Amino acid sequence: MHNLVTTMKKATFAILSVVLLSACSEREVSTSSAAANQASSVAQSPDVVLPTTAKLQSPIQIRYRVIGEPLVGQPTAIELSFSSTLGARPFDVAYRINDSTALRLPDDQLDRVAVSPSLDENAFGFAAQQVTVVPLREGRLYLNVAAEIETESGSFSSVTAVPVEVGSAPIRREENGAVMTDENGELVRSLPGRTN
Repeated sequence: MHNLVTTMKKATFAILSVVLLSACSEREVSTSSAAANQASSVAQSPDVVLPTTAKLQSPIQIRYRVIGEPLVGQPTAIELSFSSTLGARPFDVAYRINDSTALRLPDDQLDRVAVSPSLDENAFGFAAQQVTVVPLREGRLYLNVAAEIETESGSFSSVTAVPVEVGSAPIRREENGAVMTDENGELVRSLPGRTN
């Protein structure tokens, strides 16, 4: 008799377990189905704006060509060409040298100029500029060129680092900032801030 009661208890427990598991899995299916229906209705609703990520791209592209062979102490010309998707809208071009011991602009070279592009048959704007730099040492030196344009939706800028290879010296790796040790004993590079 004891074995019969134990067997009945086990059978009842097994049946109850199956019923509970079945109910749980039906609840999960109906919950996930409801969530899918809700997501579908949100995506189809014209009033709902889903978050998106967009990368803004500058409307101005910069190309360059170093003319001749750069020599230390001799002026070197760099030919720049600009293409703009904003047509003939004028923009500014700025020249910056980060390492004044490597490169400099001659006294008669402006560090900022206004550019008015001309239109081609596809309504793209094109412009050309020539900038002169004077290398002060051998190696790979850089002139930073920034094209900045104002539009109704804000200002855009496009920046290009123009490499100037001078002489046959091996390329020197440019290091920014100073290497320091932090409070945990790890090496970190401290970069100075720059204001205009």
